Amino acid sequence: MLAGLTWLLVFQCLGEALVRVLGLPVPGPVAGMVLLFAGLRLRTAIPTNLGAASTGLLQHMSLLFVPAGVGVMLHFGRVADEWVAIVAAIVVSTVLAIAATAVVMRALVGRETGTGAAGGPEEPTREAPED
Repeated sequence: MLAGLTWLLVFQCLGEALVRVLGLPVPGPVAGMVLLFAGLRLRTAIPTNLGAASTGLLQHMSLLFVPAGVGVMLHFGRVADEWVAIVAAIVVSTVLAIAATAVVMRALVGRETGTGAAGGPEEPTREAPED
């Protein structure tokens, strides 16, 4: 497990270095995840130690939300003052995310079936049986 965590931290550091050197407007850990994804795509399988470390982190993911919850409670007064803007931002971003997902899904399903983004394959017309 220690080797898997080491690989995760190495890719995070590589992402941080890449962002700083190139001046990218992306967080370093996100760039590191992209590099890790690219590295894993080049391999045929996920290394056992990396899989074990990732599974262990995912099992305890709820603990990663504790600092965010503490931050919300620390600034509860500000949240109470600006709740309308916060709710509006959440609703608008959710609607946009769902719409973007629908557009991408439609394009990918069309690509898989060979029909394009216009819709599904045409069904043959059935004629009514003659009496």
